[in-house]
Order: sequence, then C-alpha cells, then structure tokens
Amino acid sequence: MRITELVLHSIAISDPPLRSSYGLHAPFALRTVIELKTDDGLTGIAETYGGDGPRAALEAMKPRVVGMDPFQLAGLWRDMERMAGAGERTQTYLVPGENPADQYARTFAAIEIACLDVIGKAVGKPVCDVIGGRVRDGVSFSAYLFYKHGGNDPWGEVLDPTSCVRECRQMIDQYGFREIKLKGGVLDPDIEIATIRALREAFGPTYPLRIDPNCAWSVDTSVRVGRELK
Repeated sequence: MRITELVLHSIAISDPPLRSSYGLHAPFALRTVIELKTDDGLTGIAETYGGDGPRAALEAMKPRVVGMDPFQLAGLWRDMERMAGAGERTQTYLVPGENPADQYARTFAAIEIACLDVIGKAVGKPVCDVIGGRVRDGVSFSAYLFYKHGGNDPWGEVLDPTSCVRECRQMIDQYGFREIKLKGGVLDPDIEIATIRALREAFGPTYPLRIDPNCAWSVDTSVRVGRELK
C-alpha cells in the first residue's frame, strides 16, 4: 500500500471574543484538515493548526509523503527530525502552532494521525487498538471555560468569578459536562484563584477542576497559586 495523494483543506470556524494569555482571539479559528489517499482506496483523515504557515509546512512534505508506505512512520519521523535540527522548543512567548522550532513536530503529528487512520482501516481495527489497545469505553469532556468579552453569542461577558460560574452552569446544563477547565493567564492571578474557588463552591467536589494559564505565570506565581488552591 502506498500514499497517492496528500490533500489539504483550510477551514475557518466562527469564534467568540475569547481571551487567553496570548490576547484576544480572532473572530475565526483556523484549522487544516488533511486527507491521505492510498492506492488501496483508503483515506486517512487528520486535522491540525490552520493558517498559511502550517499549510505551507504540510505542502512542503508532499514529495516525501506521496509514494510512502503509511506503515513506515518511524522513517518519516527520522527524516523530519533531521530537518528540524536543534533549537529552543519553548512556546512561552508564541501563539500555539507558530513556534518555528516546533514546525516539523507539528507537521509530522498531523501526517502521523492520518497514517494511523489509514492503518486502522487497513487492518480493520480502531486506532486505539493500533497504538496499544483500548483501556476504557468512554472519556470525559470538560466544560472549557474562557474569560471573554461580550459578543454575538449566548455566553455574554465573562470577566469575573460570578460570570464565570454562570458560563459554566450554561455549559453543564446544555451539554452535561462533569469536569471543568478554566483557561487562565488572563486576569490578575488572585481573580483567577477566586474564580476556581467560586466554581468549587458552586459545583462541589465531584466536579474536577483544572486551570491552564498558557505559560503566563512565573515560577513563583505558579507555586503561589498552587498553594492557594491546595
């Protein structure tokens, strides 16, 4: 079996005025959908970061990928790792998907998932069994809370603990989430601490809580927040 085509689809998904440590989200979230087609008539699907840079990186790999056996992923990674070379891999000051030092790892991951999809179809197994085996029948999804400005959406402005609890209640009522994640690194850390405490008070200890500040805090701040929320 050989890959005969690598087809890329650029898409844009409407996004509310969400906040993260990187600033205000753009009105649209950009993604790239990958199709790998094989001479056996199988198609593998994956998705990754959108925009001109990630698409160009995938386009550049077409000569290496077309004609490849999708089972031979180790050789592809070896070649791409050589292209990457050494360098700083931190993402602290870069928007996700835009660190040039991570370009080859991101590009490989997108192609790898599409290949695994092909492999699963070829052997008649779900991908979870291809990469080690199913260990559970379901995985929880978290209510994913963002601080946000008011916009043309059902969530309203969320810039303090009270409105964040309201946002979370809307999500849980609508979708039945049983876990909660807050995208932090936006407001003063003390306000974000108060937000986590308000969520615990509102939903109780049976709802696991997470906070993700996107590398915005110093080590000292991270330790302080951890101790405050212990």
